[in-house]
Amino acid sequence: MLEFIKIDENSRKPKYKQIVDTIIYNISIGNLKVDDKIPSINKFSEDYYLSRDTVEKAYSVLKDRKIISSIRGKGYYITRTKLISKINILFLINKLSSYKLRIHNAFVDSIGGNSHTDLIIYHCDESLFLNLMEKNLGAYDYYIIMPHFKNDNLKHISITDKIVNSINKIPKEKLIILDNNKLNQVDASIEIYQDFENDIYNALVEGMKKIQKYKKVFLVYPNKAVYPYPRRILHGFRKFCVNHDMLFEIIDEVYEDMILKENDLFITIEEPDLVNLIKQIRESEFVLGENIGIISYNDTPLKELLGITVISTDFKAMGETAAQMILNKKKGKIKNPFNFIERNSV
Repeated sequence: MLEFIKIDENSRKPKYKQIVDTIIYNISIGNLKVDDKIPSINKFSEDYYLSRDTVEKAYSVLKDRKIISSIRGKGYYITRTKLISKINILFLINKLSSYKLRIHNAFVDSIGGNSHTDLIIYHCDESLFLNLMEKNLGAYDYYIIMPHFKNDNLKHISITDKIVNSINKIPKEKLIILDNNKLNQVDASIEIYQDFENDIYNALVEGMKKIQKYKKVFLVYPNKAVYPYPRRILHGFRKFCVNHDMLFEIIDEVYEDMILKENDLFITIEEPDLVNLIKQIRESEFVLGENIGIISYNDTPLKELLGITVISTDFKAMGETAAQMILNKKKGKIKNPFNFIERNSV
């Protein structure tokens, strides 16, 4: 195999990256095939007068991309070639929710067959995110990131200095930011985002004809959550209620044995609160959509089936737009659609 490998001493490209690229190239043109054995790290290092660390880093990248694998006592082998001629994409999301998966699935469907997308969840955890970034830096053609993090008090944060430094190691042309664009000092070629404060405000204005029949509006916003929500949602809700003289209250959960009153309207964010509230309404003398209302944040097929009114971004559009911008080599910032979708619960 060594006759195929070319290392350019005068290139500005790091040598580990040259090793990765030249192995991928030789697979793509048929010089290397599945199950072909490649030299050990020591052999490669000795023959090309490279440091062992350089070769080890290159092999680590190839292993992470599942292009090679190691068998104890036998060595390294080519394992899969279907990624080589494709666009390789790392898709980093903060939580495994139905909403995030709809974005991811729409993206994968739209990007087409000439790509491979790896999905990784970092659970809003800064340390895990930083480790994943360090491990995968340089291994992909594009990095799609949904930046939502939490602090020690389980409050939502968009960015920290460490996250900025980590993300800025990705070349701008390879970076796509989705969902949350409140990242100071981060420059991406593509941003498709929600404007959380103005989105909820404008959606509630859109549904004003239905909302105004209620006397008091409750926002059920979890004060502490494993996957916290942007506080800009709170700001937009307060602004709407103040500007439209609506009596309002913010609570952090739907309590057991909630005191329900006629002409209450609830805006729920998390699924357990929605389920608990519907259950309690059904056990009361009130009728959902007549004398008590519910609006849920973020749409799902189940909410559509149950006739729950929602305020929601278009998750499918977000994924599709990102894919089309990559395919058409477009750049820019695009605000994703966000709407009031009226059903039977208000």
